[in-house]
Amino acid sequence: MGLTKQYLRYVASAVFGVIGSQKANIVYVTLRGGEKGRYVAVAACEHVFIWDVRKGEKVLILQGQKHEVTFLCPSPDGIHIAVGYEDGAVRIFSLMSGESNVSFNGHKSAVSVMHYDALGARLVTGSKDTDVIVWDIINECGLYRLRGHKDVITQALFLKDKNLLVTSSKDSFVKWWDLDTQHCFKTMVGHRSEVWGMVLLNQENRLLTGSADSELRAWDINYLQEKAEGEPKVKKGKTLLDDDDEEENQDDVDESPEERILSCKKAGSILREARDRVVSLTADARARVIACHGNDSVLELFTVLSEDEVQKKMTKKLKKAKKKAAKAQEDAGEEAAEPVVERMLKDEILRLTNIKASAKIRWVDCLMCAGGELKVALLLQNNTVETYSLKTSDKTPTANKTARLTLGGHRTDVRTLAFSSDNLAVLSASGDTVKVWNRSTLQVIRTMACEYALCSLFVPGDRQIILGTKSGKLQIFELASGSLLETVDAHDGALWSLCLAPDQRGLVTGGADKTVKFWEFELMKDKESGQKRLTVKHTRTLQLEEDVLCVKFSPDHRLLAVSLLDCTVKVFYTDTLKFFLSLYGHKLPVLCLDISHDSTLIATGSADRNVKIWGLDFGDCHRSMFAHDDSVMFLQFVPKTHLFFTAGKDKKIKQWDADKFEHIQTLEGHHREVWCLTISPNGDHIVSSSHDKSLRLWERTREPIILEEEREMEREAEFEESMAKGDAPVVPGETEGEAAPAGKKTIETVKAAERIMEALELYKEENRKMEEYKYACQTAGNELPPPQPNPILVAFGNVTPSRYVLDVIKKVRSSELEVSLLVLPFPYIPELLKLFNSYIKQGLEVELVCRCLFFLLKIHFGQISSNQMLLSVIDELRTNTVSKVREIRDVMGFNSAGLQFLQREIESKEDVMFFADATGQLTEKKKKRRKRERAILTIA
Repeated sequence: MGLTKQYLRYVASAVFGVIGSQKANIVYVTLRGGEKGRYVAVAACEHVFIWDVRKGEKVLILQGQKHEVTFLCPSPDGIHIAVGYEDGAVRIFSLMSGESNVSFNGHKSAVSVMHYDALGARLVTGSKDTDVIVWDIINECGLYRLRGHKDVITQALFLKDKNLLVTSSKDSFVKWWDLDTQHCFKTMVGHRSEVWGMVLLNQENRLLTGSADSELRAWDINYLQEKAEGEPKVKKGKTLLDDDDEEENQDDVDESPEERILSCKKAGSILREARDRVVSLTADARARVIACHGNDSVLELFTVLSEDEVQKKMTKKLKKAKKKAAKAQEDAGEEAAEPVVERMLKDEILRLTNIKASAKIRWVDCLMCAGGELKVALLLQNNTVETYSLKTSDKTPTANKTARLTLGGHRTDVRTLAFSSDNLAVLSASGDTVKVWNRSTLQVIRTMACEYALCSLFVPGDRQIILGTKSGKLQIFELASGSLLETVDAHDGALWSLCLAPDQRGLVTGGADKTVKFWEFELMKDKESGQKRLTVKHTRTLQLEEDVLCVKFSPDHRLLAVSLLDCTVKVFYTDTLKFFLSLYGHKLPVLCLDISHDSTLIATGSADRNVKIWGLDFGDCHRSMFAHDDSVMFLQFVPKTHLFFTAGKDKKIKQWDADKFEHIQTLEGHHREVWCLTISPNGDHIVSSSHDKSLRLWERTREPIILEEEREMEREAEFEESMAKGDAPVVPGETEGEAAPAGKKTIETVKAAERIMEALELYKEENRKMEEYKYACQTAGNELPPPQPNPILVAFGNVTPSRYVLDVIKKVRSSELEVSLLVLPFPYIPELLKLFNSYIKQGLEVELVCRCLFFLLKIHFGQISSNQMLLSVIDELRTNTVSKVREIRDVMGFNSAGLQFLQREIESKEDVMFFADATGQLTEKKKKRRKRERAILTIA
């Protein structure tokens, strides 16, 4: 079948213009053992950008898929970074290679918080779906899901030395979880509103929470096991409490009076300067500095004093009090009581300084470096990253701005785009700046300050650009010098649209003052430099009855189409300005229009979500098409074709055929409303801009699009999505309670289950063939040629059917294994159990087989235990599994002991310390040496 009309596919090529997306946090990372505090990771829509703040360059891009990034968390060893997405997925990227090998699917909606434990072996994730999931990083699987919160999870923290987890949520509760039994043993109800942030201080003996008011509440944590061992607890005083807070304090802050593991009592609160809610609350790795901010541009920094520093402070305080008491005693002449100094929260947490950023702060991260230098990274709400450094050891520390990343993006949304005539330069203009980009390198060539731009174009020759602004001015810039040549007062209202004349000698503008004005290019002598420069001369004015939204010349220069606020499009003759046609039919104003290269068709896009195609001969409407789910913001024909693109507020860009009235393809990628797009003069490239602050480059490939296949693929994608959203199978015994399995049914788990079923079917078929062959040999009394093995087994290197089943199970992602086995129907289970028995006997993948076996026994316990046929299999499995696992444990124990012996041998020979002990012992030695030196000095 020959293709009657060939369409070529456009694909996403690059994302640029975004420095940091607002949805996800900013974090410091280390790259390839580089300098601490030099690199920051930020989200950029669906990707993660790693910026070198010193050079202001992008050094690594962690490629995402289609969902927006919502949270970032670097691992404690600095080698990996966990990335949470809008759809609830979590991917672990290597910062060495930028590749992702591990992904977890458990949440139903966006990941709102993530945290590693101290070793980096477990990851806890919280989500908007109110669930908390703990993942095993080493085994690449989910451990369990913890349910109990009623709103978005705002923070989740592991405790270092105890197997406990503390979580906070917008439901105003802070919950403590015992991870050994996977249940919530304590709920703190002492907050009146949402808990937005939380940090652990003082070796995890204090919890600091940020809420919707100006207080940071401190809670003392007393571990009851420690109390039992006879460790004395210092009674902390209370400060900065209101009367009602004191009453609240006397009440128990727990839901239940039982206190088995720990108790929490309010220790007081710190007053912030900001009056609004805490937007983010964070601390450095050692929890010595706390950073906190609200919805404004001020970051508040607090320092947490160590126990020694607090004791010194209290001794000084006591001396002062004693002096005061002695003086009072002298004056009064009577003996006064011994003064008592109460230890308060303000003695332990001091205000360090405030940092005033250049715009509202969205996220913050801080890092303590050598020599007491604190580095602070801020992600601002206007697409900017700023870094500051300050010396915490100074008495009055002042923050110095060390870097500001602004060049690679606009502060506000890009409202207009234009391509140069040679397809190489792209112009983008926003509310305050206009930038010119190199299309091939995506680097900024020029940045110039401008007024709020609404429309733009390159002047023929590509040496100047013209912008139409919200205040009704025309601004002319010269690219070579990056200077503003002239500002012309063109309209009294907003200048909504401008269009270059086909003869390239002038342009036409339309504005909110109900006029269309014609301008001609002129060269005039500059009074200052004496050289000629470009200007525009007003020649004619067309007065209309409504505001003008869009103007466009027909390529043959015969007609001028003008879109008006009364929902119509009026067409005039260019030479006489006489009225020719009125195109009416849209229910809401036409926001964009374009005329085809041969001046035969005009396409109009409206706020009523429809696109209409009209003939320019008689003004007849050829077709009205429902184009987008929201307003159509921009429309442009591909040069020299009858194909056109539309951009909508529904985040999509669509391509259409104006002859056949068919939808060709949809370009998805933007995460917010698409404001505008521009097509290169050769039609090979498209650049689009959106409310998500990103600019996207799309390229035309040589791959043809067959429309039937496109529709089929769309239907398949919809079907797969509906399958994944279908009801997940219920695990017996897991329907109620706080703990549940971590996994989630996805299209991958369904496919994995299907592959396992197909492998088992193949195994059964091969077994049946072998039995028939044996029976045929017995009846024939002589050896017959063996049956042909299945082609799949041959393709896998003539493996046995049982080995093929094991290979298929091995290929299932570790994080998806349980959910895939959960989908398997029970008739396949007996066969699988027999296979597991043979694998364990042979010692094949014992760990994996045991994991599958225990999970299947757990979920099918009732049916397996009531099946008499499986009793012998289960009994055999029990003995084989126990003996094999013991063998493996013995081997591991032997290897571990061997390694420890070798470590001791090397240490004794070379006097070298290994691993974690080394640093601790080294500091002890240094302390002893210093003491000795001091003693010698005193004697001297």
